[in-house]
Amino acid sequence: MRKVLLLFAKLTPAIRYVQGMNEVLAPLYHVFCTDPDEKNASNAEPDNFCCFVRLLSDSVDHFCEALDNSSVGIHSTLSNLAELLKNNDEELWRHLDINKVNPQFYAFRWITLLLTQEFKFTSILRIWDSLLGSPSGVQEMLLRVCCAMLLSMRSRLLNFIPVYHVAISHYHVHGPNKPLRPHLHYTQPHN
Repeated sequence: MRKVLLLFAKLTPAIRYVQGMNEVLAPLYHVFCTDPDEKNASNAEPDNFCCFVRLLSDSVDHFCEALDNSSVGIHSTLSNLAELLKNNDEELWRHLDINKVNPQFYAFRWITLLLTQEFKFTSILRIWDSLLGSPSGVQEMLLRVCCAMLLSMRSRLLNFIPVYHVAISHYHVHGPNKPLRPHLHYTQPHN
C-alpha cells in the first residue's frame, strides 16, 4: 500500500498524500491481494494503483484544500447532501439546521473516507459494490447512502438534541442489511 500511496503523491503534487487515503485504499488492496487466482493476486499492486486513481478521480477534489469552496470541493458536496436530505425529509433537515448541526460535523469523514470508518469491513465491501456499480456514479450514490444513514437515525436525531452531532459522527452498523435498506428508496434525486 505504501508504494501505491507514494506514487499517487508523486503524480499529484497539488494533493499529494492526505490523511485517510490509506483508509480508501485498504478495501481495494484487500480484494486484489486475496484474489484466489494467483496471476491476478500477483498483479495486485498495479491493479490497486489503477483502481485507487480511478476511485479518487470522482472525489480527489475533496482532498484539495484550495478547492474546498469551489463547485467541486467538499463544501459543495456537503451542501448537496443537505439538499438531498431536505428533499427527502424536510423536517429532519430543518431540525438539524435550526440546531446548527452542520454536515461538516458528521458527513465530512463519511464522504472523504467513502464510509470506511462507519461500517464493518465486510459491510464496506458490500456498500462499495453498490457505490462502484451505480449508474449515477460513486459520489451520487455515496450521497444517497449518507442520506439513508441520516434517515435511519431520524427518530433518535429528532429526540436527542444536546450532543447528537457526536452520535451522528460515530455512526456504526452491525449488520449488512440494517438500517439502510429501508431508507435507500427515499434517496432518489428529485428534479
